[in-house]
Amino acid sequence: MPLRTAIPPRVLTVAGSDSGGGAGIQADLKTMLALGVHGMSVLTAVTAQNSLGVQGAWELPVDAVRAQYRSVVDDIGVQAVKTGMLASAALVETVAELLAGTDAPVVVDPVGVSKHGDALLAAEALDSVRSALLPVATVATPNLDEVTQLTGVRVTDESGMRRAAGQILGFGPRWVVIKGGHLPGEAVDLLTDGSAEHWLRGPRHDNRHTHGTGCTLASAIASGLALGMDVPTAVQGAKTYVTGAIEAGFPLGGGIGPVDHGWVTRPAG
Repeated sequence: MPLRTAIPPRVLTVAGSDSGGGAGIQADLKTMLALGVHGMSVLTAVTAQNSLGVQGAWELPVDAVRAQYRSVVDDIGVQAVKTGMLASAALVETVAELLAGTDAPVVVDPVGVSKHGDALLAAEALDSVRSALLPVATVATPNLDEVTQLTGVRVTDESGMRRAAGQILGFGPRWVVIKGGHLPGEAVDLLTDGSAEHWLRGPRHDNRHTHGTGCTLASAIASGLALGMDVPTAVQGAKTYVTGAIEAGFPLGGGIGPVDHGWVTRPAG
């Protein structure tokens, strides 16, 4: 094997741990490795989690999160940051403050609930997401349930996705991806900055093993930005990557299995 001489771009994930390995920090780092960047992590919470759901969650102290972040950013540096599960208002506000002082694009996945419907964000933290976290985002990536949590809007069609995007942009992110995977028909997402619109369409694969899709998409976008892509190119590349990962998703345990983060690194056939 030839030795690597160039240093890969560095991407930091600030998120919770999924002990089952399909979502959270674990999914983020797998995605980053598959897409050719160096992944680093700030752990915000620990979950007891498997294919059936979340059995427990414990957030880390604010000081522990801040120390991890400063340790990585001050010494190693970052070309992009992705946020996921932040659990509480105190952690949301702390991470937002850290991000505001970091010169790198930020992808915010405003994680509210797990694939199984388990709450991963305290209800009182929603105001902090709106007022502190979303304003520092380069790209925000809410799914339709998270759109409803943040805006009260229930999206049932593509015109509703456009209205939801306008409301999320009103909180301050430069771009928003409204993920329409929960709508019937083809898998469609809307990327917009309020002027340009990009409708990203892909096939819907008949595979129930989709655990980790949101974490994976946000991490793939952050990886693309770290590699120097503009936002539309990074998001389109992430959409392609996630679509392939969903197609290759596999069963684990007795419930919903994960997407396959390594599908791009395996020989075809």
